[in-house]
Amino acid sequence: MSANSETRPSADELVYNFRRERPTRLFGKLALFGMLVAVLGLLGWQLYGDGGGSDLKSGSGSALNAGGALTHTVAKGRLLVTVVAAGNMESAKNIEVKCQVAGGTSILKIVPEGTEVQAGDLLVTLDSSTIEDQLNAQKISLGKAQASKIQAEENYGAAEIAVEEYAQGTYVKELQIAEANINIAQENLRSSENLLEHTRKMSRKGFTTSLQVEADEFAVERSKLELESAKTSKSVLEKFSRRKMLKELEAKSEAAKALVASEQAAFNLERAKSQRLERQLLNCEIKAPQNGIVIYANDQGGGRGFSSGSGVKIEEGATVRESQTILRLPDLSNMQVKMTVHESKVERLKVGMPANVKISDREFQGKIISIANQPEPGSWMSSNLKEYATIVKIDGEAEGLKPAMTAEVEVLIADLTDVLTVPVSCVVEQGGKFNAWVVNSPNKFERRPLTVGLTNDRVFEIKDGLKEGDVVLLNPKAMVEEARKEESRNGTKDSDPNKKFGAGALKSDASGAKKESSGSDKKVANDDKPAGTATNGPATAGGGQPKAAGGFKMPTVTDIMKQDTDGDGKISKDEANDQLKSRWEQNDTDGDGFVDRKEAKEMVDRIAKYMKERQAGGGAGGPGAAPGGQ
Repeated sequence: MSANSETRPSADELVYNFRRERPTRLFGKLALFGMLVAVLGLLGWQLYGDGGGSDLKSGSGSALNAGGALTHTVAKGRLLVTVVAAGNMESAKNIEVKCQVAGGTSILKIVPEGTEVQAGDLLVTLDSSTIEDQLNAQKISLGKAQASKIQAEENYGAAEIAVEEYAQGTYVKELQIAEANINIAQENLRSSENLLEHTRKMSRKGFTTSLQVEADEFAVERSKLELESAKTSKSVLEKFSRRKMLKELEAKSEAAKALVASEQAAFNLERAKSQRLERQLLNCEIKAPQNGIVIYANDQGGGRGFSSGSGVKIEEGATVRESQTILRLPDLSNMQVKMTVHESKVERLKVGMPANVKISDREFQGKIISIANQPEPGSWMSSNLKEYATIVKIDGEAEGLKPAMTAEVEVLIADLTDVLTVPVSCVVEQGGKFNAWVVNSPNKFERRPLTVGLTNDRVFEIKDGLKEGDVVLLNPKAMVEEARKEESRNGTKDSDPNKKFGAGALKSDASGAKKESSGSDKKVANDDKPAGTATNGPATAGGGQPKAAGGFKMPTVTDIMKQDTDGDGKISKDEANDQLKSRWEQNDTDGDGFVDRKEAKEMVDRIAKYMKERQAGGGAGGPGAAPGGQ
């Protein structure tokens, strides 16, 4: 037992000394005694929340024993084991409104963010001047392509007619001429032969000379040659000339046909370009595809830490790329909560588990519909913090809910009845084992090894080591030197809940939003707002925290306190990440070896002040310089 506890007066001594005081000092002692009672009451309230809720039933409670130690009487009761996490409302069905202008353009007009719109309302007007110029030039190209297509079609038609003309006209005519030439040659041959025969008869009678006979004989031979020539011409016409001419004409027809196809394709291409430009011209006026609330698709930086600041801010005059999302229209009738759950608890969650969702003063029922298999990106303040996105679907109507509303989700893991429980502050972990100190007399404490079961961040289930009615210390590390020494030798704490509590247990974690908000919702909300934060515009509707100048997001007290993995309400150096450890002395302002919520609030305020001065002065540095409390 510490020296301070040995000199602390008992309750009887306080009353005795109170009676012995002179009247002039009576009121001073009375005030001191009242202050002591108030402090003890406040400490009890902080340890048990709002009276313990359903975790500590009648028959269990805290007290100040004669030795001045805070104690708790072990009792049986109901233990609700839940996973509590904070999240943001979002629509399960978001319609994304994108820029459909090739090459991108700029925003001329846009409806204000948060505006409720109806289907068909004009949302965005994009710059269409470039598209109009392109469309005018394209109309000229389309006209030329159409003229070329028409000329090619005419040429093809003429080529097909030429084929028919030759096959059914020219060839027939030439064939008739060839046959006529044969008939004429045959008739000439017969006449020549008759004349030759007559001349020979007359020559035998002596009426003609031999020269006349020779001339008539030559005439016969010439007629024979002419007949053969006429027959040959007909044969050539039928066998070769006709086929050749048809081939040539058909080839010209096929070429004309191919040219028609080419010109048609060119025309179709130019027409498609014109139609695409006309559609893009229409796309410069974007209308609402459904009813909803307008949310700008501003880049939030992709994580819980500082934003990269490289995203395009959606506003009038901003340049947007093709297919870039400009707005989102959430379906407000289909809402869900996206929350992040610490790695020590996410294994306890299963798809289909029921959940209670609290939003402001309203409560809704829902169930888990998805659990991410990869952790969310970490922030610079919690780079080694692993949290998994979990989606809870709201059952039934969700009237009045809007995207980015803050929600507190409680998922029931186990409901145990008639089990022994003690507050988490009664239990000290030592080398993977758990102990409590039983009060045997006002100044004598006995260490008891414990077998613990489930926990809900406020109380432990005790399976072995204590019995109903045992009185244990609520603050063993403050009262027992052994507890402090053993904990300091424990070193880095084991974060594996299966090793600490068994396969069916749940690791205590202060990241549960319910513990932080119990009995002090307003205070926690104010703590998360750094004093004098230098912001670059309001927080976006997407639920992100305000961004400090320079394009990164300010950390909150909640972000920092998520490093409190043992749920004692403060961060030890073993629990702290590398960034917090590097400036431990500056942030542990009271030098007690822990960073509590008050010191975390001071750290956030220092970061905000640093960023505000940096914005005003334009000095060098970065977010890594802020946590040290400059």
